[in-house]
Amino acid sequence: MPKRLKNILSKLNFIIGRNPKIEKGNDWQKFIPKPFKAVMTITADFELAWAPRYVKDIDNPYKKAIFLARRERENILKILQLCENFNIPITWATVGHLFLKECRCYNGKAHPEIPQIAPYKGKYWDFNGKDWFEYDPCSNYLEAPEWYAPDLIEMILNSNVQHEIGCHTFSHIDCRDEVCTPELFCAEINACKKEASKLGLSLKSFVHPGHTIGNLPQLVELGFTSFQSDTGNILGYPVKHDNGIWEMKRTYEFVWRDGWSLDYHIYRYKKIIDRAIKTNTVCNFWFHPSFDEKFLNKVLPEIFSYLNIHKENIFLSTVDNYISWLQKEIAY
Repeated sequence: MPKRLKNILSKLNFIIGRNPKIEKGNDWQKFIPKPFKAVMTITADFELAWAPRYVKDIDNPYKKAIFLARRERENILKILQLCENFNIPITWATVGHLFLKECRCYNGKAHPEIPQIAPYKGKYWDFNGKDWFEYDPCSNYLEAPEWYAPDLIEMILNSNVQHEIGCHTFSHIDCRDEVCTPELFCAEINACKKEASKLGLSLKSFVHPGHTIGNLPQLVELGFTSFQSDTGNILGYPVKHDNGIWEMKRTYEFVWRDGWSLDYHIYRYKKIIDRAIKTNTVCNFWFHPSFDEKFLNKVLPEIFSYLNIHKENIFLSTVDNYISWLQKEIAY
């Protein structure tokens, strides 16, 4: 579909309320803390170079990964400052390798404790190599800052805003049951938990890389209380699964879209916030911190300012803080 036509259809669907889709419930009061009218969470998929290295339809994905990782590092400093300016908490769904200050190869192999991943084709990326960790520099955050980020994690934790560190697997794997064995999944997550525990952190919120939902029983066994789905942009309510884990539906991505004016970007995100308040729903924004600087510098401050203006109507929270409230309030 031509990009221009796609933009027109997107705007039409937005006007008629299809994007995001509103799932209004009669029992909305049990999902919205009093005296608020809506819930707002914001999740950052914090990945650096780990996510784009096998992206499809790019001539040189490794080069793109390095570029995006460097931009993400620069952007995060500005994002954290904006969060402090407007008191906006974020759930940072963090690739576990970023906790490391350094790592080393053993007999020519990085992270032999993680089971090997066979080549496969996914929706967003293809892996055709011999070793999933073939791009791991086996270095440190000073020499290869695209692959490690203990300095950024320290900044997040030392912020005056109460952010959350969540989990995005150790090396940005495809988590689908048909691709990822429970053994692999648990090895990845336990590696994350091990490094997080060194900082006194208990990981509770999970985001599957590339929305590759799978291994949900293992998530529960590993102590997680929520995961996030992206089956379509939704203003609605979390769903509690039979095994006790909560599914948070994603609402809309923070991203610069070519073909939209600056004013339309700002209008659209503000309108989504308005609709959440009007319909008494949960809005779960999300983004990649490597997003375009135009969005960071021109759009994000407007969104954060608008959220701050409406703070009396919005329960603005990290995912874990909101799920903790739900666990106490709802028993079913």
